Amino acid sequence: MLASLISTALAVGGEAAAHEEKAPLIAEPWVVGVVMFALLVAMMFVTMSFTSLGRRHEAVEEHADPHRQHPNKHDRGQGH
Repeated sequence: MLASLISTALAVGGEAAAHEEKAPLIAEPWVVGVVMFALLVAMMFVTMSFTSLGRRHEAVEEHADPHRQHPNKHDRGQGH
């Protein structure tokens, strides 16, 4: 019983797939790949151009201000 149901489903699925048309593409597949690669490389260069922003100034220690609304609880007692 189960084998006949599976074979019927496969036969119907095979017939339906034979008559379906493929979805149209915007361009050839290799053109889509080249454009995607170029966009990703451009985004990489934009990202790399902003890496120097973190190195402009020396890091400044944040002082522990006990009057802040949400004080840093991880200052290890420096604010007391």
